[in-house]
Amino acid sequence: MARSEGVPAYTIRQLAAFVAVADWGTITAAADALHMSHSAVSASINDLERALDVTLFVRQRARGVRLTPTGHAVLERAKNVLHVATELESDAHSEAGSVVGPVAVGCYPSLGPTLLPSLIAGFTEAHPRARVDFREDTQDRLRALLDSRELDVAFLYDLELDPGLETVVLDSREPMLLLPAEHPAASSGEPVRLTDLAQDPMVILDAPPSSGHAMSLCAEAGFSPVVAYRTQNYETARSFVGRGLGWTLLLQRPAQDVSYEGLPIAVRPFAEPKPPPVGILLAWRKDALQSRVAQTFVDFVLAAGERKVPK
Repeated sequence: MARSEGVPAYTIRQLAAFVAVADWGTITAAADALHMSHSAVSASINDLERALDVTLFVRQRARGVRLTPTGHAVLERAKNVLHVATELESDAHSEAGSVVGPVAVGCYPSLGPTLLPSLIAGFTEAHPRARVDFREDTQDRLRALLDSRELDVAFLYDLELDPGLETVVLDSREPMLLLPAEHPAASSGEPVRLTDLAQDPMVILDAPPSSGHAMSLCAEAGFSPVVAYRTQNYETARSFVGRGLGWTLLLQRPAQDVSYEGLPIAVRPFAEPKPPPVGILLAWRKDALQSRVAQTFVDFVLAAGERKVPK
């Protein structure tokens, strides 16, 4: 029977198999992830290639599969179609009443412990049939996940942002200097000039955009810091400072000025000229078609912001 005008020759099941194979690199791994047989996944790929009249993969004996140039071009569109299909299902379940389904939320790591717990707890309490799928990562990777529709929204700093994002400012943070308790500049309790730390070892939070922000502030002060240690973990940076291994520059400040080990840390503001505060944003793609649960999450966060996002 001839297919109806406007009805695609491929199925959602075939697209899901294609995306899984592309993500996992082998048909066997994709079959395990999808809880399907190897032959069913292989047949879905063959049927999709036949429906589209293209070759999506190069099969490599004992080495899995490799996307063709056409496969790369189709992959992003396939992910978009699957994303929209999932949102349609979620919205259909939600129409009867309460919000139902997942919302994919990304967050820059240092924002996670200070910003997200109360928001996620409040949202899931208000909407018990919703689910927050949460992921922490560097800001450049979060942006890539927004572009691929693997994230609905992300909490980011207002630093090094590319165009194409819709953003709302939730709050801001003042850059702070963290010094070992025994550092000469720590005892006075006074603001610290960044140039006074030029010769001291630095512990840098090496996770974009924090690393670029710290280096740019040092450059504006006229020096290149002596970077002794690099870490992508916020608490590791604070713990190194607590152990006297260097100073660092951070935007987030926990309730207690002690390291994970319980060692004291001296937190000092910048002396004049102070760097400007950095905004905390909720961001999503401008062209995103938000599901009902994603839009409800955005509305909840904005309402919480009006009540003051917790520091």
